[in-house]
Amino acid sequence: MVQFDFHDQVAIITGGTGNLGSAVVRAFKAAGAHIAAPDRSTGKAHEVLAEIMGSEEHLVAEGVDVTNPDHMEQLARDVAARFGKIDILVNTVGGFKAGSPLHETPLENWDFLMNLNARSVFITCRAVLPYMLQRGRGKIVNIGSHSALSAHGNDGIYSAAKSAVLRLTESMAVEYKNQGIQVNAVLPSALTSPADLQADPTRGVTTDSVAQVILFLCSDAGSIINGAAIPAYGRRSFV
Repeated sequence: MVQFDFHDQVAIITGGTGNLGSAVVRAFKAAGAHIAAPDRSTGKAHEVLAEIMGSEEHLVAEGVDVTNPDHMEQLARDVAARFGKIDILVNTVGGFKAGSPLHETPLENWDFLMNLNARSVFITCRAVLPYMLQRGRGKIVNIGSHSALSAHGNDGIYSAAKSAVLRLTESMAVEYKNQGIQVNAVLPSALTSPADLQADPTRGVTTDSVAQVILFLCSDAGSIINGAAIPAYGRRSFV
């Protein structure tokens, strides 16, 4: 495994109590970063993020809704005040809901998937970007999906939401490329356990392997990559 060094860098990681988000938190912590992890719930972080909970080196902010602009603007202020800067933003918050044709899909599904997947990226980036612009540097990584490139049956809303994430990523990459800020997206396939992957290498990818891709994009080694949608499919085929 490649060894990355993020000592003295500050990374906001949304969705830190989730399956992928917690892996990203562990990876950045192991690489020496200061972590700021907002979580909408109150209590789950004590279990999932116990290793950074209460640490002066990190910040776990409970009761923070990443789709609420006031919450995220306050979080960005708190992180900047505590650590003096914001170097990295990784948006792992997201959700999937499918299974019915469009005419049978409740309107609530549209609001749920668009808010969780696309609005969250817009809100968090808008809150954090001013602090990156102040210093003329920053790295943003958004989590997309293969569905952002090609829709399948009964997942139109999810596909549209992840497509919106890619379009936001591409637009920001162009807008801020001359101001020292890189914006990229990672497109994981199905997330699976190491044991399941060993049993069937085509089932997907592990959260730890996706986390390493994210660390690479945020490292100096990834500094030449901007506006990319990085496929992280493993041996799974979409052909």
